[in-house]
Amino acid sequence: MSFTIASWNINSVRLRLPIVLRFLAEYRPDILCLQETKCPDALFPLQPLAAAGYAYAALNGQKGYHGVATLSRLPFIQTNRRLFCGRHDCRHIEATIEYQGKKIHIHNVYAPAGGDEADPALNPKFAHKLQFLEEMHSFPADQGDGCASLLVGDLNIAPLENDVWSHKQMLKVVSHTPIETKELLGAQKAGGWVDILRAKVPPETRLYTWWSYRARDWAASNRGRRLDHIWSSPDLLPFLDKITICREARGWERPSDHVPVMAHFSPPQSL
Repeated sequence: MSFTIASWNINSVRLRLPIVLRFLAEYRPDILCLQETKCPDALFPLQPLAAAGYAYAALNGQKGYHGVATLSRLPFIQTNRRLFCGRHDCRHIEATIEYQGKKIHIHNVYAPAGGDEADPALNPKFAHKLQFLEEMHSFPADQGDGCASLLVGDLNIAPLENDVWSHKQMLKVVSHTPIETKELLGAQKAGGWVDILRAKVPPETRLYTWWSYRARDWAASNRGRRLDHIWSSPDLLPFLDKITICREARGWERPSDHVPVMAHFSPPQSL
């Protein structure tokens, strides 16, 4: 046995429910955290997901925009929502589970994309993104209760040079600008988080989780970015077995432009 968590910006859960069910059937994670669900809680497709083995769901959704959902094979001890920037725009849900006697807080986060212009004075969306990142600095991995923590989601920033297809060409493009990467890495450090995707894949190796819909042949051009992340509290790092980037999902029927990312932990008796 092992404990596996997956994160996926699905870009409308109802539109892409068939590939969500396909992913769950093929990979069977214990936890699946979805972002950009674009679905009010009352309309979330709980029944087919429960039939697939995911009877527990923590939802924070709205019509047409944003939204996060955490689906689980394991029961939740509690769930909470956090407001960022004083906005009710459904960008966070926390679910606490107990696994092999260890409580784990799971934070599912969808950060603002930030628009196209990397200037907060000219672009309110970019200003919102920077404010969101500033608030993430006070988001600690250690909540002082003896529990482990995971933070997963679409953070809409590719922070390292090899998280984008061309570091030089992307420096002025929102998602890889120096101010964004500095703020995200600062939030990670301030919170005491570990970037566990990069714990298994060294920084000198290219690693992507997103490929634009605009690319005529996304696989051939491979102009990707690593926008999706899994962070953990340091106490989970010794039990990290492997990570999986489900690149093939980008080629499924009616895909999201993001692919699922997964972290596998073992041995479970040590968690």
